[in-house]
Amino acid sequence: MPKLRFVLGDQLSTALSSLRDIESGDIVLMAEVGDEATYVRHHQRKIAFLFSAMRHFAEDLAKTGACVDYIKLDDSDNSGSFTGELERALARHDIDGIVVTEAGEWRVMEMIRGWSRQFDLPVEIRADDRFLCTHDEFAAWAGRTKTLRMEYFYREMRRRTGYLMAGPDEPAEGRWNFDAENREALPPRLEAPERPNYPPDAVTQEALDLVRSRFGNHFGSLEDFDYPVTREQALHYLGWFVAEALPKFGTYQDAMRQGQPLLFHSHLSGLINCGLLDPRECCEAAEAAFHEGEAPINAVEGFIRQIIGWREFIRGVYWREMPGYGERNALDARRPLPDFFWTGEIDLNCLKQSIEETRANAYAHHIQRLMVLGNFCLLAGFDPREVQEWYLVVYHDAYEWVEMPNVVGMILYADEGLFASKPYAASGNYINKMSDYCGSCAYNVKKREGEGACPFNYLYWDFVARNRRHLARNPRTSRTVATLDRMSEAKVATARADTRRFLDGLTSGGDY
Repeated sequence: MPKLRFVLGDQLSTALSSLRDIESGDIVLMAEVGDEATYVRHHQRKIAFLFSAMRHFAEDLAKTGACVDYIKLDDSDNSGSFTGELERALARHDIDGIVVTEAGEWRVMEMIRGWSRQFDLPVEIRADDRFLCTHDEFAAWAGRTKTLRMEYFYREMRRRTGYLMAGPDEPAEGRWNFDAENREALPPRLEAPERPNYPPDAVTQEALDLVRSRFGNHFGSLEDFDYPVTREQALHYLGWFVAEALPKFGTYQDAMRQGQPLLFHSHLSGLINCGLLDPRECCEAAEAAFHEGEAPINAVEGFIRQIIGWREFIRGVYWREMPGYGERNALDARRPLPDFFWTGEIDLNCLKQSIEETRANAYAHHIQRLMVLGNFCLLAGFDPREVQEWYLVVYHDAYEWVEMPNVVGMILYADEGLFASKPYAASGNYINKMSDYCGSCAYNVKKREGEGACPFNYLYWDFVARNRRHLARNPRTSRTVATLDRMSEAKVATARADTRRFLDGLTSGGDY
């Protein structure tokens, strides 16, 4: 008898483990459901992107001869949940088992694990081998190390994959990591290359109209939607990045420029995370550019590190620490997230630029996420659960498995250093060095206290004072605490008073 193969919205790959041995008569079920669009109120652009990509993938899959049962969100009998749509599909089709690739998020996996008992049918849950490191492999590596550090995991992944290796334990160009060469500010006259765009076809336009109608009150904008939504477009975008942007990506990957959110970044994370691109083919394309002399080692190594290092590492941390990881709050941060994170109405220009670009594009690059928005959340002591929800809502590449560890561990240090060696806290000087934001700001980045001073400056010392006990016992931050201890009581009191005045002046509790 045939089997039902349930494909989720972030599994848009014909090489998916649950589709690998598909046979004639098997049913492929795909469903757009309200529960997944609203368990947090996702950015309009993210919902439209995924619905369009799902619909195109279903069409492409059907062209291969597969029998695809596709449920649109506005189908009249749509139950609104994965479980409800599976129940309806079982009533339509005579099948003797269900095959599914493991979900990326804990809550969905818990749902899937209950299906066999609920429907009295065998449910085969297959590993998601689009990732290069299995759960067991990560657990084994983590069990051999005293501390979870991405750099050491990354080296193991380099050895295992052979990417940028000159020998079994010899990295290309003699170094594992070229990050020290990837921190340059953007020269004023250097322009980013013009990107390709992909105007909406009829399928995408239908998805856009649906999202405007059903989710028009969600955060974000659908204006000028031009993102790749098919496998063909995704491959074209990858090819463009490797040829045009990768050569300068490494050197300027930490730079920020007002009104230019993408610069030399790949903008491929959403395509990888939903399955339209395989992480291996992205690494192989970049590596080929290095070997052909088309891209320098610092750019290619930095790009590959983000994929086989950071992406795989973060996923491993998520599954190792769940459930309960999202509840951690080691620094006892309780302040509610301000309204301006949803409205963009703030006169601190770096935050305004990053939030407005996020609202428009459902995207911001990693330094905006970590050292502008995340840094501010850390310094201000915002509640980790509210910050997690914001990051999950606003970015088109955000899924809980990647968002939660980045926010809890990397941005907020809420797990007190499970894998981050120190809190990523910085004053306004870092933002001024890496961007042109400060020149158009209402605040003076050089001023450290009082009216008109850059809030990052006094927030930084308030953070250090507030968390002195945690920071003093960390070798990487103990010198900062020593600096605090040499400051006069009056200077510390001023920083703390400026912080209270500024934060108490922010409004919070609005509806997004």
